[in-house]
Amino acid sequence: MSTDPRGRRPRHHTAVNEVLSTLAAANTTLADVQRRLDSEFRAAYPDHANPVKLVARLKRIQEEVAAVKGLCRDLLTQKQELIDAMRTSLAVQRSAVQRLLTSSGLPPMSEEDAATDANLNQIIDEWTAHVGPDTGDGQDEDTNQIFFAAVV
Repeated sequence: MSTDPRGRRPRHHTAVNEVLSTLAAANTTLADVQRRLDSEFRAAYPDHANPVKLVARLKRIQEEVAAVKGLCRDLLTQKQELIDAMRTSLAVQRSAVQRLLTSSGLPPMSEEDAATDANLNQIIDEWTAHVGPDTGDGQDEDTNQIFFAAVV
């Protein structure tokens, strides 16, 4: 290849010139295809949304939901343990108060106190029946109810 003294492109063999012109035309066509794809992509996914990033974000959210679900189950278990401990403590205290009232000669607990105790026990029983023990079978039929019950 010799350079032209006037600074023009070097002269090539005609076959090389044809290959170069074919490559230049292909480059122009590829640039046009890229512009069209970018235009279609922007029309399909406005606001620079990237489907790959959306899928990755969705996977992260699914993992976070599983982690939060596990934390809710732990919280629910701890809440149930606390309810059971308080129920036992209240029963022991009620029994002790009844013995003290009897030994001191004071009148026993009123019907209103007994009704309040029965009502509390009924609420605790309903809570336990609603939440139920964890079967560990992996089914998620009451996940939302368990989550909201754990938060309350």
